[in-house]
Amino acid sequence: MNKITIDGFTLTAEQVLAVARAPHLPVALADSSRAALKESRDYIEATWMHDEAPMMYSFNTGVGLLKDTRIKVENIELFQTQMIKAHCAGMGEPFSEEVSRATMLLRANAFASNYSAPRVEVVDRLIAFLNAGIHPIMPQKGSVGASGDLAPLSYLAAAIAGFDEAEVMYQGQRMSAPQAITKANIGPVKFDLKAKDASALINGCTASLAVAVLVANDARNLLTDACLSLGLTLEAMRAEMAAFDDRIQQARPHAGQIKTAAIIRNLLSGSTRTTHEARSVQFPEELRRTDIPYTARIQDVYSLRCSPQVYGPVFDALDYIDNIVDKEINSATDNPLIFGKQGGGFEIISGGNFHGQYLAQAMDLLAMAITDLGSICERRVARLIDPTLSWGLPRNLMSGIRGVNTGYPVVQCSLSSLVMENRTLCMPGSVDSIPAKGNSEDHVSNSTWCARKAATVVANTQYIIGVEMLLAAQALTMTEDLLPGVVLGQGTQAAYTEIRKQIPACLDGDRWFHNDIAVAQSFVVSGSVRDAVARKIGDFV
Repeated sequence: MNKITIDGFTLTAEQVLAVARAPHLPVALADSSRAALKESRDYIEATWMHDEAPMMYSFNTGVGLLKDTRIKVENIELFQTQMIKAHCAGMGEPFSEEVSRATMLLRANAFASNYSAPRVEVVDRLIAFLNAGIHPIMPQKGSVGASGDLAPLSYLAAAIAGFDEAEVMYQGQRMSAPQAITKANIGPVKFDLKAKDASALINGCTASLAVAVLVANDARNLLTDACLSLGLTLEAMRAEMAAFDDRIQQARPHAGQIKTAAIIRNLLSGSTRTTHEARSVQFPEELRRTDIPYTARIQDVYSLRCSPQVYGPVFDALDYIDNIVDKEINSATDNPLIFGKQGGGFEIISGGNFHGQYLAQAMDLLAMAITDLGSICERRVARLIDPTLSWGLPRNLMSGIRGVNTGYPVVQCSLSSLVMENRTLCMPGSVDSIPAKGNSEDHVSNSTWCARKAATVVANTQYIIGVEMLLAAQALTMTEDLLPGVVLGQGTQAAYTEIRKQIPACLDGDRWFHNDIAVAQSFVVSGSVRDAVARKIGDFV
């Protein structure tokens, strides 16, 4: 991508991610949108900028319970400024620069559709901040997801307007918005807000959406890596592969379940480690009778055998969530909205597109789906370190001097803490609502909290899946001499090779420190392992 041009209707999640995570990717406003914005604004200026104009919410009226109070034209600019200051009531740590960038892009794109009626100069100012790399600091706490993300977006609006109190991140430093605007030389420090400009900037669940776009993408990548960690564990435990037979999946034809089994068959294609012959070899710590021939295992435990039935709902849930997010990206979500009339002219209509329930429920679903994904992965990690559950893998995957070195049970314990934290975060926020503003907002979505906690669940689960990859690779390293001539599947071999390249196996004694866990998590965040597998066998998801 060389440039992103926004028109309010065609922006994609991929483009939002590119702008959020590539600060030097320029953004421009489509000529068609510029012309449409000018047409509607010219009508507003010519028709409604007088004290006898119809009462239009937040345009020439107060907000909330003051909706019936007319704002005189002479006070409209002051009203826009005071509205921003009144709503700058956020708390807590700021959103990341990625979220700040995504929020500005999404707000500008919503305006480009010409349903919100700000001046085109407001869109240009947002784009100028994006292209200059000026990132408004927006506190994460304080929004209830209706009437939009008022608190965080007010901090964005304050920065756009050049308020002295507003802060931004610019070139790695925190500074006042006027300082950054001056350093970046993007126009006048003070940016006057006219009728509807401020209310358009702060109305809509755009901070919630920005987090949702990022976390939905990260969850999708996480699920891909969970397929890799599952494949490596199947190899480490010499699993029985019958459960992944396509005929079983077709007998219960959910798309996600069918897809999961197909991915695993592809990753393990050519494996001789997951065969009866490999399982017939008795490992030193494997308890089994030796006075009778080894019998077929027949079937594995649920965390192995039922993975298509557990991963499948995650695939299907993410498809649903992506559908919600894609529609929200190109939606007009403030209030009121402006529409062209047959025969010419425009009318303003009040509604509720700012309500974030779609996003709130989607993010609650994402949190639940990813929590259960992390739960089944953690159960496999617990098996990897227990020879009575892993068919003889070395206890705790310990190397060096037994007893002196204890292996990795505490790592598994740490993962358990993340699973429990995730389960608590699964308490749905989308069913919670506290009326606000004198009961004028008597039902809210809580979408911002839903998105924030979903992001935490994904971040926690990145550690769980990264560690499963690493411990499964450790198990493969420690037992490869016991299975001479046995080979891994084409995809799992590529994953194993990449992991070994990034962090050496710990066969010289327990060498597990925090930095190793961080490297394991980086397998997921950076995508290095899935990229290596894709280079070897092509797109496998």
